[in-house]
Amino acid sequence: MDKELTIRYQEFDSLAELAAGDRELLQRAVEATEGSYAPYSGFHVGAALRLADGTVVVGSNQENMAYPSGLCAERTAVFAASAQRPDCRDYRALAIVGRDAEGRLCEASPCGACRQVLSEYEQRQGSPLRVLCYLDGGGVRVFPSVASLLPFSFVL
Repeated sequence: MDKELTIRYQEFDSLAELAAGDRELLQRAVEATEGSYAPYSGFHVGAALRLADGTVVVGSNQENMAYPSGLCAERTAVFAASAQRPDCRDYRALAIVGRDAEGRLCEASPCGACRQVLSEYEQRQGSPLRVLCYLDGGGVRVFPSVASLLPFSFVL
């Protein structure tokens, strides 16, 4: 039997089209790229995670010559939030931004490992975690939940 899967998301041509809170979250992700350590790939990624109380926790990718010992920006932010705020299990939105070796903002989207980690956090909290991905040219793709990015994840 054939089945079809439809994924809903929004695309915006510029940051100006977003709500103020989403613009601020993306700006925090841009700032987080400054903490990236990416001497091997030259691809600097910043992530900003908004908690239910409005707190924003940032993360950046951290490479290591003993690959795969590094860590992506998305997991850095989520793990930091979990470690710093074990009482908070309500993550609202995660913004992700890339910066190339020349310093230009560029498209970034969670890798498979990050999608699975984010999916488990979303399942644990029982509510959607919105994901905002910066696009080349200044646009933004907004997924209403991690399930939109990884519809067939491992389940709890």
